[in-house]
Amino acid sequence: MDEVIVITPVKNSLGTTLDTARAIAGSTVGIRHIIFNDFSTEETKAGLEQNKSVIGYELVHLEDHTDHPSPNYKLVLQMAQKMANEAKLPLLVIESDVVVKSETIADLLNFQKGNGKSGLVGSVTVDEKGIVNFPYLKFKGVKEPVIDTARSLSFCCTLFSTDFLKAYDFLGLDEAKDWYDTFISKKSIELGFKNHVLMNAPVWHRPHASRPWKQLKYSNPLKYYFLKFWKGMDKI
Repeated sequence: MDEVIVITPVKNSLGTTLDTARAIAGSTVGIRHIIFNDFSTEETKAGLEQNKSVIGYELVHLEDHTDHPSPNYKLVLQMAQKMANEAKLPLLVIESDVVVKSETIADLLNFQKGNGKSGLVGSVTVDEKGIVNFPYLKFKGVKEPVIDTARSLSFCCTLFSTDFLKAYDFLGLDEAKDWYDTFISKKSIELGFKNHVLMNAPVWHRPHASRPWKQLKYSNPLKYYFLKFWKGMDKI
């Protein structure tokens, strides 16, 4: 029996996406995993099709639902919220540059079940050596196993409670933005929920592997900020 709907938005980066999907498939709890293909190349699209029955995920091609150019995170969240509410299940976003452990999803679900006012619960991200990395560097020195925070959560690996999904309709998300981590984190707090980060349930994160152009933030910051502000990319 499925206990959670898991979604993974994808824009190319087939190799990391399949790593993500295989890890999710190995979870110790029942999951329904849906990959949302956001106008990837034909090569990526074919690879996703070839592997869906082998690994065990559903595949939605956003080109069948919109002609709006990528990124279409708003549409993905709206479609996923509708699915989760209809199934009366929580919703878990696991991005395509993240690899979870077999027990990660169970840990997130168990924590949320024991905390009735939970809005969002995220897993802290670490590198291949287990050291906290982007986007949770702000919590790098924390020793507690769980953080109750009003700061923004990243959606690298974040669980939305059923109560929060019923309380806030994603149809109200701002069309001018590309990403909604900060806004939805704040909305959860605003509506009286609590947000947490599980330091004791880390996931391996390869930052921006799913959006390689964002690596420019570190290798060529001038070009990165040109694309971000002049071209209007990566609006949060």
